[in-house]
Amino acid sequence: MQDTHPLNHLLDQAESLLNRLDALLPGAAPAPDWKAPAFRWRDHHLQGIPSVPPLDLDDLLHIDRPKSLLDRNTRQFVQGLPANNALLWGARGTGKSSLMRALLTRYADRGLRMVQVDAQALVNLPEIVAPLRERPERFILFADDLSFEADEPAYKALKAALDGALEGTPENVLIYATSNRRHLMPERLTDNLEVRREGDEIHPGEAVEEKVSLSERFGLWVSFHPFNQGQYLAVVEHWLGRLGGVTMDDHCRTQALRFALLRGSRSGRVAWQFARDWVGGLHVK
Repeated sequence: MQDTHPLNHLLDQAESLLNRLDALLPGAAPAPDWKAPAFRWRDHHLQGIPSVPPLDLDDLLHIDRPKSLLDRNTRQFVQGLPANNALLWGARGTGKSSLMRALLTRYADRGLRMVQVDAQALVNLPEIVAPLRERPERFILFADDLSFEADEPAYKALKAALDGALEGTPENVLIYATSNRRHLMPERLTDNLEVRREGDEIHPGEAVEEKVSLSERFGLWVSFHPFNQGQYLAVVEHWLGRLGGVTMDDHCRTQALRFALLRGSRSGRVAWQFARDWVGGLHVK
């Protein structure tokens, strides 16, 4: 006998709809491999990075002050002592991202782990730190090459996570961010037009205050500056020796300077790229 009760018919339709939705929705995210030294946030879950190429802090030349500051801050963090979120800003190619990898190399066996987070994924910060909260390891959220506009959701999420959200980040999580901009936001000529004078005092406008309000929430600012010619050549010579036991002669020096000129930059990154090209070229058959 056919069931004509409208409620039963409605329930059957609802169950059929839910079954179809279950087939379309993604399954639960797999648990990350907590033995991995580093992770990336992708597709709304943590993915383990099984290995990270090691890099010694001593291989990063002419950034002694940044190395010292970040090394001490990270050591405090690994030891369970108070430590600050850090903003690394300055010239491109001077070792900001490499310093992150070198710190992981030094402290991974003491429980340090690193989670790389893309800028657009910062809106998911509460979701990212949730599985880290109860872990025994110490996690650095590494946000590389950041730059924002004031109305971006990721900007507001990072601002709240650094200082302002009621929940805040767990005790075992720090945020290290790198940027070519001191305040993580573009500085425009129109910002200066908002400056006002009150007596002998100069007060910045709201646009400038908004820019500063994010960067000042990092407890540690670390600046990186362009290399001069002597520093650039010293880094070239260092990597020539490390990569192939090669000594710099006059011809190599000339080519290293030409290599930098063509790229419009004298930096540690360019020095490393030249050394790889030069050593490889000497040994190619």
